[in-house]
Amino acid sequence: MSRMGISLFSNLFLVSLFMGISFSGNTQIVAKGTVYLDKNENGKKDESEKGISKIAVTNGENVVLTDNSGRYNLSISDDDIIFVIKPTGYRISEGNNNSKFYYIYKPNGSPDAKYSGVKPTGKLPKTIDFGLVQQEESEDYTALIFGDPQPRDLEELRYFEESVIKDIDKNKNFAFGISLGDLVWNDLDLFEPYKKAISKLGFRWYDVMGNHDMNLDAKEDELSDETFEAHFGPSTYSYNYAKTHFIILDDMLFPDPRDSKGYWGGFTPKQMKFIENDLKYVPRDYLVVLAFHIPISEPYGDSFRDKDREKLFDLLKDFPHTLSLSAHTHIQRQDFFAAENGWKGKGIHHHFNVGTTCGDWNSGEIINGVPDAEMRDGTPRGYAFLKIEGNQYSVDYKVAGQPDDYQVRLFVPKVMAQGVNSKAGMYANFFIGSQKDELLYRIDSSDWKPMQYVEDYDPSYANRVYDWDLSDTLINGRRPSNPIDSKHLWYANLPTTLEAGTHEVEVKATDMFGQVHTAKGSYRLE
Repeated sequence: MSRMGISLFSNLFLVSLFMGISFSGNTQIVAKGTVYLDKNENGKKDESEKGISKIAVTNGENVVLTDNSGRYNLSISDDDIIFVIKPTGYRISEGNNNSKFYYIYKPNGSPDAKYSGVKPTGKLPKTIDFGLVQQEESEDYTALIFGDPQPRDLEELRYFEESVIKDIDKNKNFAFGISLGDLVWNDLDLFEPYKKAISKLGFRWYDVMGNHDMNLDAKEDELSDETFEAHFGPSTYSYNYAKTHFIILDDMLFPDPRDSKGYWGGFTPKQMKFIENDLKYVPRDYLVVLAFHIPISEPYGDSFRDKDREKLFDLLKDFPHTLSLSAHTHIQRQDFFAAENGWKGKGIHHHFNVGTTCGDWNSGEIINGVPDAEMRDGTPRGYAFLKIEGNQYSVDYKVAGQPDDYQVRLFVPKVMAQGVNSKAGMYANFFIGSQKDELLYRIDSSDWKPMQYVEDYDPSYANRVYDWDLSDTLINGRRPSNPIDSKHLWYANLPTTLEAGTHEVEVKATDMFGQVHTAKGSYRLE
């Protein structure tokens, strides 16, 4: 090639870089638009409506801020989703095509699959604008957290509505809610009925993608969320509320890169880049909450890719206030990461693996039209509350169909022989508890004594399973799963040297946030 040819090629290459055009892969183009204050909420930027500066807009990897006029330019490729990261003190305008915070750019649409994805979007619009509306956001608020609704059909979706949606106290003021994946169970046609059920709650809802929400016929990871995107938008995104920054992540690697079978917990390089770029614009004093489906704590073997957890902790190390949420396991447990197990920041990182709204996959005896569905670790079906005060948080759990104060279940022998030593004792299942918590007990208002933390079957749950196997008649429902060791169980030996008769037992549970819960029972000495 001549010097002139080389020079021309070099100049073209430099121009292509400046314009964001790639010589390989998907052609990149520039998306433009304005983030503006939509005063009349019509979803259109009227001439009198001003742009908002310093608002983050992203393609799920790169993040840019709007200029003084609210404008942004963002290089994108085919199959990108452009979305605005909701800032503190604003909500998405109702006029944005029913509060959409995103625009999907798939000129040719999703590939053909069993479940339909995004229809062809055609040519990129000249502008992609996002309207915001100002709103009051108290730094003291509560978010509702659901683990795995996971209905396999419309009948199980009815279970979800009857046992959970109708159980929500409509008098409580929730800022928003989050479902932590497995919104359905492989039948993606249930996405719309699920959304209709959630809409009955009447407040903003954010959805995480789970392994049962994927297109299982996809050959590549980037195609596994096509149907999810068509119904919910991006499977990885973020938003702010008060002094909290939430990052929602699809954490399924599909197919599993180790053997191309099934899935593995982890994050893609693109997601890691998004988290890195996103956090650049988050104040250090904000609480950062990450929500995904598969837990990073690996309760069952090698369920999450170690290097991704390590990289995530690298990105979070400068944020002193963090929390992560997951579901997937159909149990409930609290895990804590310190320096010795990979946490890079100050103190510890708390990971809350939330119990599920479908409990033990809707198993158990059907009572009043809904299965009992208690989880294998003895956690009843229910949902969690994330309570925020500034950049501090606490969590609580609500058992569906029970009063708010039902937080501890006691297993107490009914009758024991007076004066005879016995291995029988009392168990307390503190549903949201962890080894960091303190449980005390007393008999007949005597002095408080500590209970012993144990990891064992919850005897109440184990008995339910044995009832199925020992029943000589069929029980209405589906047999529950076998019990597993509970991570929130305590034991105390009961004295038999007291006088004959009934003796009252009281348990006091104090959790890691200082919240105190009590439970009462009794046993009889003969």
